[in-house]
This record gives sequence, C-alpha cells and structure tokens, in this order.
Amino acid sequence: MQFIDLKVQQDRIKDKIDANIQNVLAHGKYILGPEVKELEQKLAEFTGTDYAVGVASGTDALLMPLMAYNIGPGDAVFTPPFTFIATAEVIKLLGATPVFVDIDATTYNMDTTKLEEAVIKTKEEGKLNLKGIIPVDLFGQPADYDEINAIAEKYGMFVLEDAAQGFGGSYKGKKACSLSHSAGTSFFPAKPLGTYGDGGMCFTNDKDIYEKLLSIRVHGKGTNKYDNVRVGLNGRLDTLMAAILLSKVEIFPEEIELRQVVANRYNEKLADYVTVPRVKDGNISAWAQYSILHPDREKVMAGLKEEGIPTAVYYPKPLHLQDAFADLGYNKGDFPVSEDISGKVFSLPMYPYLSTENQDKIIEAVKKYA
Repeated sequence: MQFIDLKVQQDRIKDKIDANIQNVLAHGKYILGPEVKELEQKLAEFTGTDYAVGVASGTDALLMPLMAYNIGPGDAVFTPPFTFIATAEVIKLLGATPVFVDIDATTYNMDTTKLEEAVIKTKEEGKLNLKGIIPVDLFGQPADYDEINAIAEKYGMFVLEDAAQGFGGSYKGKKACSLSHSAGTSFFPAKPLGTYGDGGMCFTNDKDIYEKLLSIRVHGKGTNKYDNVRVGLNGRLDTLMAAILLSKVEIFPEEIELRQVVANRYNEKLADYVTVPRVKDGNISAWAQYSILHPDREKVMAGLKEEGIPTAVYYPKPLHLQDAFADLGYNKGDFPVSEDISGKVFSLPMYPYLSTENQDKIIEAVKKYA
C-alpha cells in the first residue's frame, strides 16, 4: 500500500500527459513556454483571481510576494509555528523576523485571538515594524480569513495566504488562493495538484504586485532580462512541469470530490477511536493530508506498519523549537497547542483513488491499535 499513489492517477491520464510533453519537445520553448501562460490563465480562473504567476517551487511562491512587498530587516511577519519550515524560512531569508502565533486546537490553523494578542504585544514593544501575516491552510483547510483580514486591515498589514496544502479547498464559497491580498501554492508531486518535479504559483488581484512578481521571477528584469530594475531570482516554472499540470487540471475538481468521500468515510469510522480532523462549516478541505491525533501515536503507527500501512508525521517539532530559529528566543512551552498537537498527530494514506478495500484495511488497523 502507498501513502500517496501517484501511479493510479498517471495511468488514468497518461495519453494526455504524453501528448502534452511531446508538444513541448516539438516547440522547444522549455523556459516560460506557452503552457506556462495557459496554466496561469486556467488557475487564475479556477481560483477567481485576476493574476497568477507560475514559479519554480512552493517556497518561491511565498518568498517572491514578500520580496514584492519589500520585506526586510526590522519587519515583523506573523505566522504559526505548526507548519513546514518554508513558511517562516522565507521571512528570515529576507532578514525580517517571524513572529509565531499559536494554533487553534481543533483546526490546527492560526488562532486569530492569539494573532491579535501577538500583534498588540509586538506593536507595544516597538522594536519591529508590523508588516504582514502568513496564515497556513494546514492539511488542506483554509484558515479563518475574515478575522485575519480584519486584523490586517486594522493594523495596516498585508496577508499572504500559504496555500501550499490548501489549493482546491474553499472558504465560505471562495477558493483557496483568492482569500486575501496574495497567495502562494505548491505543485510538489504529493500535493493535491502536483507535477513531476518542483513548481508553484502566486496569485493576487493587485496589478502592482503582479507586475513586480513577473520582474522578480526573472532576476528583477525591467524591459528585458539585461535591464535589471530590482534584485530578483530565477523563479520560473518549467514549461514541462506546466504541461504536466495542464493534463491534471481537467480532472482536479473531480479529484477534490473523491478526496471528500475518502475523508468522510475515515471520519465516520474512526471518530470513536482517535481525534479526527474538524472542517468548519462553510469550508471545504483539499485534504492534502488526513491527520488524526492519538496520545500514544508511536504505538498506533508501529501497529499500522506491521499491517503494511504507511503513515507520516506532519509535524513532529514546531518551528519555534527548531535550531534554525533559536535566535528568536522562544522556549518550550511558549506555544502549548502547537507543542501538544505535534506530539500526537500523524497522517494516514490519502489520495483520490484510495480503494474502499484499502480504506477498510486502514480503518480496521487504526481501530485495532488505537
């Protein structure tokens, strides 16, 4: 059994993938070819945003908007510690300061009450400029954007939606990546919409930010690549990666529905044995991961391994306790919810084509060992 079986999907659309790859090989425009623009247009339409910019990775999809907002030393950007390192890494890469905010105990997304408390505390200390917020759509469920956007407006900050796991989900009828000032997602192979390599995309309705992103993507170019109006980077999405994604976009809405079926079945069968994920009313999760809690996680995971069932832990150590952020001065106990969840959380196999037979095997094993 696979944790995520990409081959089932590939077999379904192999002819389309092969044809798209052959088209790229035939026209030879391997860098920013027509498939990149086509994908940008399709995904901007899918999300309901005005602009989309294909980039080299999900990390670039967060780094580049921060560069467009001129984030740098002395700036505070608020983000949760219960996430992959890239979310906070991009803040530090620009010399700015990540200010961590604990998570909600039921959704595992940023706690908006604690967000405003952290903003007020940082403002009162007067050492950093309040600049931005990066909420994370963790495991596929969008964060609480009405509250987050209101706090951002109140204190004059931007919001950058980290939808690396959230693409395909929605919040109160609006698609992930359209929920605030700008957004970034990842096309890492295991993501709900993944390619066969690295890739990502930025989204915004702000034309000025869009134009800056286009410049930053190609080494800060102006009228051409030898006219450099700012410091940028090589952040381009490869044409081949875009061509593969175009093959997948057509079946993506159906796959999101299939993920709901798997998750709902897990929830129904496992709720009496482990803490199952909670999706708020009005939200749809993309179910990038199906993550549950158990106080004796290692025992349950070991039992599942004996049954041939793979599991994974997202995330075993919150960012405020990572060596990479030791200079920020946080200590164990500073973010108790993140620390508690990180000690209990683990994820079960989740993908659209997970058979009912395999679901049953997983469910029975969890019940047996939990």
